[in-house]
Amino acid sequence: MDTAVLELDTSRRRITDLTAQVREFCAAKGDGLCNVFVPHATAGVAVIETGAGSDEDLLDALERLLPRDDRYRHAHGSPGHGADHVLPGLVCPSVTVPVGAGEPLLGTWQSIVLVDLNRDNPRRSVRLSFVSG
Repeated sequence: MDTAVLELDTSRRRITDLTAQVREFCAAKGDGLCNVFVPHATAGVAVIETGAGSDEDLLDALERLLPRDDRYRHAHGSPGHGADHVLPGLVCPSVTVPVGAGEPLLGTWQSIVLVDLNRDNPRRSVRLSFVSG
């Protein structure tokens, strides 16, 4: 298995497009599977269309589903931080993408993104793992 770790600063955005980094990681690796995993309890990874409003729609939907108030039992951190800990139940911490001839086999409009609503921790690691098939 081949692995790399991306170190990211998410202080300026809640959705970070990882597609270019995943393509670069997979280049020249042949056929297999690429797993994208975020080892954090308050972030997730999704495959969505970006740039046409879907990314903002996702954020709006998550804000409606996970309001930032005092309803959460997990209550440390900034107000509503408990919502950040529920996020990985809705946006999984990993995705696996098939790779053919070193190219992630994404659909025309699909992008791999990190979703991070947590303002308490803007430093994120994303692990990319490739398994030949």
